[in-house]
Amino acid sequence: MASLAEPAGAQLAPIYLISGDEPFQLGSAADAVRRCARAQGYGERKLLFAERNFDWQQLAAEQDSLSLFAERKIIDLRLPTGKPGDAGGRALRAWAERPAEDSLLLITAGKLDRKQLRSRWVTALEAAGVLVQIWPVKHHELPGWLRRHMQARGLEPDAEAVALLAERVEGNLLAADQAVEKLLLVHGPGPVDAAAVRASVADSARFDVFELVDTALAGETVRALRMVYGLLEEGVEPVVISWALGRAIRELLELAMAVARGQSPEAAMAGARVWDSRRAPVSAALRRHRAGYWGALLQRADRLERVVKGMAAGNKRDELVQLVSAMAGQRPLPLPAGETG
Repeated sequence: MASLAEPAGAQLAPIYLISGDEPFQLGSAADAVRRCARAQGYGERKLLFAERNFDWQQLAAEQDSLSLFAERKIIDLRLPTGKPGDAGGRALRAWAERPAEDSLLLITAGKLDRKQLRSRWVTALEAAGVLVQIWPVKHHELPGWLRRHMQARGLEPDAEAVALLAERVEGNLLAADQAVEKLLLVHGPGPVDAAAVRASVADSARFDVFELVDTALAGETVRALRMVYGLLEEGVEPVVISWALGRAIRELLELAMAVARGQSPEAAMAGARVWDSRRAPVSAALRRHRAGYWGALLQRADRLERVVKGMAAGNKRDELVQLVSAMAGQRPLPLPAGETG
């Protein structure tokens, strides 16, 4: 994997493959290539969307055709799924073997998994050009990313402004960029404090049920509860949240039982095929509580499922809050009288 060089005089590779599942950074990286290419005389641009039933002969035709008015041309190929299929793989390998002299091939794709990264078409493109993988900005990295982004636009935020903006746009970099644009329009470049952020930036946080699960497992109670309220306000059905929480608790119970039988947490997670990106929060949860706790919590999860499905009396929101709090480390309240899970 290589990094992008933005300066207009930088030497351009004939092929760029940019992949990732964070839209703002993916778009910014592609924009950097396009700006550099335009500065070096790539005046024409051909946009291709390689979606289902895409005719890959279009790419072959571009490879063999001369650019209009003899200008250099950008072939901007969008590959949302990151899976070109057999025909697409052959077409991309053919381009990599013989890049068009007057054309730059820019491919933006969804996140590529390990198998895809080892595929023949990816390795051929990387050998002939540049592969750039976009990684999401992690929660603890967001304040630093925001500060640098704001400073690059001429803003001088104080620590409280950065913290407030990070809370308002949690994980949504596109919303963050829009917020920075609004701050520039309203206040112009220069110092920015929390009052300015509070006055001009709406709450643009977007939450994901799986991120909620890992946040709770990591023991981040306050953030996890804020995510619960955010999901509900966004219209996510409680039954969906309940399903995700219940699945995670069952996973933790099985892992905790394996640890109780003498396995190390690392071996237990490897045996259960826990993804590398999730091992830190799962490890934290295993360190906090043993199997008995997760067994008791599973009863709470089963009760929550009945409540959100209308099969038991109870307040859906309150039950969700209690279960998430318990997952994050607070002891669950006892089951109501007569409840056995």
